[in-house]
Amino acid sequence: MSTRRVTRRNLLLGTAALVPFLSHRASAFGEKSRFIPAVVRHGGRWDARLGGLRRIAWEMQKRTSVEVLPDARAVMLSSPEIFEYPFLYLGGEGEFPAFTGAEVENLRRYLTFGGFLLADANDGSDGDGFDRSFRREMERVLPQNPLAVVPSTHVVFKSFFLLDAAPGRLLNKPHLMACTLGKRAAVMYSQNDLAGAWSRTETGDYEFDVSPGGEPQRELAIRTGINICMYALCLDYKDDAVHLPIILNKRR
Repeated sequence: MSTRRVTRRNLLLGTAALVPFLSHRASAFGEKSRFIPAVVRHGGRWDARLGGLRRIAWEMQKRTSVEVLPDARAVMLSSPEIFEYPFLYLGGEGEFPAFTGAEVENLRRYLTFGGFLLADANDGSDGDGFDRSFRREMERVLPQNPLAVVPSTHVVFKSFFLLDAAPGRLLNKPHLMACTLGKRAAVMYSQNDLAGAWSRTETGDYEFDVSPGGEPQRELAIRTGINICMYALCLDYKDDAVHLPIILNKRR
């Protein structure tokens, strides 16, 4: 069996030659060699869960061997800077304005080259609010790759913890959705406000109540976040059965 471990960061770097304006950045990652959650800055309420992103980075550092910088970096979709991050987070409360043509094209290129986007409806919307805006933009960015339900057999549910659902602060939908490019989920989407379950205040208290499952649901939301981050960094290497003993040991 193959034991290859191809990271999204390597994939993005390997395609840098296709993006001339990135060539001078490719050899100077510095602190970006560590996992840093990059947050998409859009025209709506994009910064409602920065504390949650910092927290999930901290949880990654605590529970895995991934090198982490527990921070949340705001980036513009039109900027070449997005290619320096293998993981982008797009969240919001309520609707947001349409992306510009340059933002649509740059995000499409980023996803095509191997980047990963986690979208998170902080308002728990379904058919309105953030949900409507996000679906509208994905139809522009990846018109040939529509959102579809992620099956329970998908690698993301076993990339670190073994899971069978993906709750967040809410449990509006028991599943994730994804836009798939080939075998790779380039975009994953939660309508459950994942980062709302992760968020803590400056005093260390959790910022939001979790419903309907309380603290056990919060722990599952944290595990879901770690699994998604691991998938974003490591593609689908966990699909190889050689890793099953490691996964089971982690679970114990």
